[in-house]
Amino acid sequence: MGLGWPQAWLLGLPTAVVYGSLALFTSILHNVFLLYYVDTFVSVYKINKVAFWVGETVFLLWNSLNDPLFGWLSDRQFLSSQPWSGARLSSKAVVLARVRALGRHGPLLALSFLAFWVPWAPAGLQFLLCLCLYDGFLTLVDLHHHALLADLALSAHDRTHLNFYCSLFSAAGSLSVFASYAFWNKEDFSSFRAFCVALAAGSGLGFLGATQLLRRRVEVAGKDPGCSTLAMDGGLYGEELLVGSEEVGSITLGQYLRQLARHQNFLWFVGMDLVQVFHCHFNSNFFPLFLEHLLSDHISLSTGSFLLGVSYVAPHLNNLYFLPLCQRWGVYAVVRGLFLLKLGLSLLMLVAGPDHPGLLCFFIASNRVFTEGTCKLLTLVVTDLVDEDLVLNHRKQAASALLFGMVALVTKPGQTFAPLLGTWLLCFYTGHDLFQQPPMTPVGSAQPWPEPPAPAPAQAPTLRQGCFYLLVLGLIELLRAFLSC
Repeated sequence: MGLGWPQAWLLGLPTAVVYGSLALFTSILHNVFLLYYVDTFVSVYKINKVAFWVGETVFLLWNSLNDPLFGWLSDRQFLSSQPWSGARLSSKAVVLARVRALGRHGPLLALSFLAFWVPWAPAGLQFLLCLCLYDGFLTLVDLHHHALLADLALSAHDRTHLNFYCSLFSAAGSLSVFASYAFWNKEDFSSFRAFCVALAAGSGLGFLGATQLLRRRVEVAGKDPGCSTLAMDGGLYGEELLVGSEEVGSITLGQYLRQLARHQNFLWFVGMDLVQVFHCHFNSNFFPLFLEHLLSDHISLSTGSFLLGVSYVAPHLNNLYFLPLCQRWGVYAVVRGLFLLKLGLSLLMLVAGPDHPGLLCFFIASNRVFTEGTCKLLTLVVTDLVDEDLVLNHRKQAASALLFGMVALVTKPGQTFAPLLGTWLLCFYTGHDLFQQPPMTPVGSAQPWPEPPAPAPAQAPTLRQGCFYLLVLGLIELLRAFLSC
């Protein structure tokens, strides 16, 4: 019996399209989560300040530690560099194991996303549990998805091709931010809750369908040598490797860390990436603040809301142009060029000053877009480090999920230091303490920019000037990142 045309059409989709679609099912949830979870607990559930900071502190620790923990649990059997007894497992089976993990954890990520929008426990306890559950499943999905980038394709060209579709589908997923504006209402939360249920259902079903398709593609590639898929190019049905229970030949976590400490390119990269992650989240955290204090007199509220929404989509669209450049000139040359471009724009803005609204608007938007785009390109660099680790330490199989986890362990603290250092610098230079003002309502709510208490005339220029210098302070981070690259 032949296949129906929808099933035949789905099975005929390129591997890169199926792999990239997984980014869609993550981004439609994560962008809404980032934009609304704080305001939901602060304004709707009325969480108190102590419970909020306790939850954020525990989340900081869990967020930093779960990447290497899950990576170690996933890939520790691949670390042996000596022959030893154990079951034989093909490279194709390693990829299939990652695909099955995505099929399990993707729907669980969707369920944990739903837990934010329905009050089911005291606000402080729900905040803590929801953050840890959601971030745990998000980490598992991200680790296996990124690991597949290294496992599905070996050449830089094929990896760039896979990343191209990830950017395309991530841009499509970012449109959920625009759709959310129509449903967000703190006074009547039911419509927004129904919207989140629809997003979670679409994401969960999408993960199940995409992983089933990807599993079929990998299995077909292993059976049919004539099948032209990216899975074949990655050598999925090549030699076998030895894995099994921990016996002689396996290495401990301490030995693995010592191996990483001797990996010079890894050390240079995580130092640079820490600064880049800091700058990326610094721009995200203070984007509404910069719009409010630097441009609110020159643009309307609807324009500000539109700029904030576009800032989620534009980095992915921009990468559709950067990735072909990576294929032509290499990832390192493109990343270095972006550092130099941002450095030049920062110098230009510093010389021009804050009294050129058109130039300032372009700089704020381009700074966020180029920084976010660079962060996404750095995934390709990590895949090269995975290959280098495989060769340097004579591993039987690339421990891709574990290496991605170790990179995250070093760089994720930049997410926390960005708002802390930014608010401290603003208070230090201007005397303006953000925590003494009423919390700003996120763009997309009924009143995106509430009217702040009017400062004394002599203080107004100081606050505006402080925000301007806080913005161009990224110049120092770019210099450090460029010198570390």
